[in-house]
Amino acid sequence: MKWVKDRSGRFAERPHYLPDEMDVQSEKVITEFAQARHGKVEYPLTTDDLTVLIESMTQDLDLYADLTSEGADVEGVTDFFPGSRPRVRIEKKLTTDGRMANRFRTTLTHELGHVVFHDFLFQGGGSASLFERGSSPGSNKCKRDNIVDAPQANWMEWQAGFACGAFLMPSTAFRECIRNYLQGKGLSITRLGVVSAEGQGLITAIVERFAVSRDAARIRLLQKGALSEGGTEGSLF
Repeated sequence: MKWVKDRSGRFAERPHYLPDEMDVQSEKVITEFAQARHGKVEYPLTTDDLTVLIESMTQDLDLYADLTSEGADVEGVTDFFPGSRPRVRIEKKLTTDGRMANRFRTTLTHELGHVVFHDFLFQGGGSASLFERGSSPGSNKCKRDNIVDAPQANWMEWQAGFACGAFLMPSTAFRECIRNYLQGKGLSITRLGVVSAEGQGLITAIVERFAVSRDAARIRLLQKGALSEGGTEGSLF
């Protein structure tokens, strides 16, 4: 991680993480928690595990929050407090509607991304000049469209979205699943076209292995270079 100028104006400086750094830290959080709770690491992570993990890192997790007053399409909020752990609020419709189980899981892990990768900012960690003079910590409101696929210019949401995929589909098991799929299909190690039959099959394999939505699987595969927006190309590993 290195410090760079925050062009959004929210902070004087903001953290820039390499994707591999976020993968390593996210997998460490997940595996250490699973080992401590179950004595082993198995995927997919249960939703109960995700909620217990977030509860262990926050002062409060509200799974039945009414977020309508926070703005249109806001489905998760992380509130930061100097000198105290953050608070996470999840829109109640995600918790109570079984049809939204995958959205619930991705929203939980998106907010976990804010807790793991951003809480230290609101504690003043890392740089005496971190906060612009007169700024104050507060809430980070996460809209539906930014949960897994925010534009990189929105750096806090992009980082939390990347972390969401890394928590649900940790890198080691994720790459193993890709290898197993390719070998099972007798395919050479290549980057698959996202619209190809093989690419769609790989998305299905990830969905089934990690209990995520097709969108979350597709975005993670694109981020890690296993899929290409064009045709099949290059070497994957």
